[in-house]
Amino acid sequence: PYAPPHPPQTPIFASPGRRPGQRVLQEIRRYQSSTRLLLRPAPFARLDHHRMCLSPVVFPTLGDFGDPSSGFGRQAAEAFIVRLLEDAYLCTLHARRVTLFPKDVQLARRLRGLKGGGI
Repeated sequence: PYAPPHPPQTPIFASPGRRPGQRVLQEIRRYQSSTRLLLRPAPFARLDHHRMCLSPVVFPTLGDFGDPSSGFGRQAAEAFIVRLLEDAYLCTLHARRVTLFPKDVQLARRLRGLKGGGI
């Protein structure tokens, strides 16, 4: 019993494409390095329009803030959402998971003392 020699096998290399997760990491780096706001201005413009329509009746002393105020609202809303999702992801890591669940966001809201409807 002599076994014939096997032909030499060529090493199998992975395709020259990206490894799993590389695209996600690239997107994260892109968003972290950018300074532009990610929330669209149209919903905030509608909110400002609605607020200005109500302001003479409900808020008589509220002046017209003009265009720059919508930028402040967008910036504040985005900062709030980013901080909330950061806290929620810490809850996810504490539970030894990597997937963010709605219950993590609810727990983060509860720990912050935020009342109201769930996200």
